[in-house]
Amino acid sequence: MVNLCAANKIYPEIEIIKIDYINDALKRLINRDVKYRFVIDIENSFK
Repeated sequence: MVNLCAANKIYPEIEIIKIDYINDALKRLINRDVKYRFVIDIENSFK
């Protein structure tokens, strides 16, 4: 499956968030107000 996606340039739809937004992201998950997967940007969260 990964090879198929890579060959056809199919990428996941994500929303990158900083660590201090995690509580709001969890509230959105509970309320089903999410279109994309959340990805936590750890590296830039502490700059």
